[in-house]
Amino acid sequence: MDHSQCFLAVYALIVLLGLRIEEGVCQHYLHLRPVPSENLPLVDLIEHPDPVFDPKERDLNDTMLRTILGSNFDPNFMSFSLPDERLAGNEDLAELDLTLRQKPTGVMPSEIKLLEFYDALHGKKHRLSKKLRRKLQMWLWSHTFCPVLYTWDDLGTRFWPRYVKVGSCYTKRSCSVPEGMVCKPAKSVHLTILRWRCQRRGGQKCTWIPVQYPIISECKCSC
Repeated sequence: MDHSQCFLAVYALIVLLGLRIEEGVCQHYLHLRPVPSENLPLVDLIEHPDPVFDPKERDLNDTMLRTILGSNFDPNFMSFSLPDERLAGNEDLAELDLTLRQKPTGVMPSEIKLLEFYDALHGKKHRLSKKLRRKLQMWLWSHTFCPVLYTWDDLGTRFWPRYVKVGSCYTKRSCSVPEGMVCKPAKSVHLTILRWRCQRRGGQKCTWIPVQYPIISECKCSC
């Protein structure tokens, strides 16, 4: 952290003593408490190990399966071969998280945008200049921003497409000022993929069926 960043951080903590916060905000940590819409990320399925329940080579025709899935196939989040940009390891996620936090994307959260900053250093409240107010808002946003970190997950041969891009919230750091809160899932979306299903009633019969697969689409700082 350079001298200007250090000064801004210290000044921000002092100014926050004179901060007026809108009702409905988590008073101690300056953030709302979102309720996750799903228990995410999903726990890995425990598959029956018997290969008799695996699809055969004739059942894995990509052209046929792409036709069955139709418009539900999303190349941005699905792949039938191992993607080149697949991330591996927590170090890559940590580096990506840091990069995204340095330049938050999207719309600034209203609970930060509507904050009123006052200078209480001299015994009287003085509203800060627009420029300094913006700097403090950006500083808070960069420290509380919770990006969704995407990696490719291998679901195995009993799903098609086999590879799905799933989201996660980075929890190795606090996302609040002062520290204490962490990034948690806030919203999710569902992908439609195919699942190989076998039934033994009247002799074993297997077929591809469409299933809904939820992935994290938004992370938020939560108490």
